Amino acid sequence: MTDSSALSAVPAGTRDGVLRFYFGPMDCGKSTLALQMNYNHRRQGRRGLVLTKHDRSGGPQVTSRIGLDSEAIEVVDDLDLVALVRAHQPIDYVICDEACFYTVAQIEQLADLADDFGVDVYAFGLASDFRSQMFPAAQRLFELADEISRLQVEVLCWCGRPGHLNARVVGGRLVRTGEQVVIGDTGDDPIRYQVLCRRHHRSGDLGTSSRSLALLESS
Repeated sequence: MTDSSALSAVPAGTRDGVLRFYFGPMDCGKSTLALQMNYNHRRQGRRGLVLTKHDRSGGPQVTSRIGLDSEAIEVVDDLDLVALVRAHQPIDYVICDEACFYTVAQIEQLADLADDFGVDVYAFGLASDFRSQMFPAAQRLFELADEISRLQVEVLCWCGRPGHLNARVVGGRLVRTGEQVVIGDTGDDPIRYQVLCRRHHRSGDLGTSSRSLALLESS
């Protein structure tokens, strides 16, 4: 490592990087905020990388439901994030979308980037899976992040209460068993996800019959 390396260990007295975690359920605007943050930093002349894993598009990009998108680097399980940033030096910040799907070791590497190299890290992702249990990577981010923010774009359950939990729906029914990570969206695919409030996530009520009755009454 040379003296001119932007990723040489940060000398004493210089600024530390920051590790921030932004979380929320599906549809709350995590990817939109990630793209906006990347735009803002680049506009100020900062150099950064955009990372993702299991984006809804199925490709190496960050996409949002309001139509914004950006090319990104796909994070695979054996990717060393410190080595990745060193290979792209100089780097001021890293945007990490879908960070809940990273490995715990990669979350440790994000902390290393902030602490040892002064890189600002902005991670975005779900906190919990379809069973309402925390993703291991999200749990580690809660433990390590300097700042943790629940996104304030409110997502509503079908009943009108705030929705904080992601239900996996297969064949029209909420399921509670299966692989922790199964890629889907909030549309009408055979495997899809629906945001519910705590009450209806626990009861398994997707609100389908209630909505159908309302449609009949209004017709």
